[in-house]
Amino acid sequence: MTDPVIIVPYDPQWPVLFARLGATLREALGETARRIDHIGSTAVPGLDAKPVLDIQISVVALEPMAPYRLPLERLGYCFRADNPDRTKRYFREAPGERRTHLHVRRWGSWAEQAALLLRDYLRAHPEEAQRYAALKHALAGQYGADRLGYTEAKTPFIWETLLQADRWSQATGWEPGPSDA
Repeated sequence: MTDPVIIVPYDPQWPVLFARLGATLREALGETARRIDHIGSTAVPGLDAKPVLDIQISVVALEPMAPYRLPLERLGYCFRADNPDRTKRYFREAPGERRTHLHVRRWGSWAEQAALLLRDYLRAHPEEAQRYAALKHALAGQYGADRLGYTEAKTPFIWETLLQADRWSQATGWEPGPSDA
């Protein structure tokens, strides 16, 4: 049986954990990684989340994989070939290690930019982050161990928020800041 989805209060150690992992990833990947960014809910101060770090690694091309796959595997990350999202290559932590999701995306792609925009919008709009937290708590209670159901149920909120974030980006001239690592 799969573990239930558990949402915990924001932990100020999440950015500290990312900083350590980001430095390790930067050392291993060098210039292969154009960007290494802390994304997802743990990257938004004050946002309750699953205690899972999401890290986006931006590369010039997804294929061939060897320039990033081999260094990531040497660090113990496991490539998940079964991931159906073709806009990224997905890696998970080694068995027994802290839960970490690595999303390798093409530098400059819509998917890469959307993850950064959503993060930055939620950081700039704490009321939206709190609305998201309330939804996540409700869905965790509703879906229990059905992680796919939980994730899919968040989709309408994500798209609604991305639409608002797009308007915000146009009004502010948003551009991604420098790489986090």
